[in-house]
Amino acid sequence: MKPLAGVVHRIGVFGGTFNPIHYGHLRAALEVREKLGFERIFFVPSGNPPLKSSDLAPAADRLEMTRLATLSYPLFEITDIECGQTGKSFTVETLKILRGMYPEKRIYLILGIDAFFEIPAWYQPLTLLETNDFVVISRPAYTFSILSPMLSIDSAMIGALDASSTGTMTTYLKSGREAILLNVTPLQISATVIRSLVREGKDIKYLLPEAVESYIISHNLFQEGSGSLR
Repeated sequence: MKPLAGVVHRIGVFGGTFNPIHYGHLRAALEVREKLGFERIFFVPSGNPPLKSSDLAPAADRLEMTRLATLSYPLFEITDIECGQTGKSFTVETLKILRGMYPEKRIYLILGIDAFFEIPAWYQPLTLLETNDFVVISRPAYTFSILSPMLSIDSAMIGALDASSTGTMTTYLKSGREAILLNVTPLQISATVIRSLVREGKDIKYLLPEAVESYIISHNLFQEGSGSLR
């Protein structure tokens, strides 16, 4: 698949709790960069997300695990924009900061189908949709067709994307911002499952980078009864 024309100065922003980061995250980011020809992908571990999970590892640990996971790929970068904050982390504010830091770049927020569908419930959703472009990636058990009310796209075209007869499609939001829909390799890996395996004392090898596995073990993360503590 040829990269889309004119994307030399585009960068992707991949946010999340990364609790922990795993191969599903990394493979999706790699395919976004390669298939769309993005210059770089920024990983933004959330600091203090509005809907905080009881088993969320400390921000410093999630930032370090993300750093370890991305070391081997030079076009992946991490930022502590959110982890360095003391208050709640909001995506719309993070993206505003990044646009100020990289005014010459066009920034795309990378989201799974499920997360994009839930944007209306986020903080300042209209501002988010009016000021940013998006890459919406496929997710197991979800179809692009659920996004039809949010996009200017023909139902037959979106059906072809769901059937995987086409790999990518560019459309526009009602705000006029661009949304690139992209099928990525469906890896059935879940951070929730990884945390459960750790609590049960089971092996998590081959689900995430070895350096991240070692960090989880050495820092006693996600252990039974530890909550969000080490």
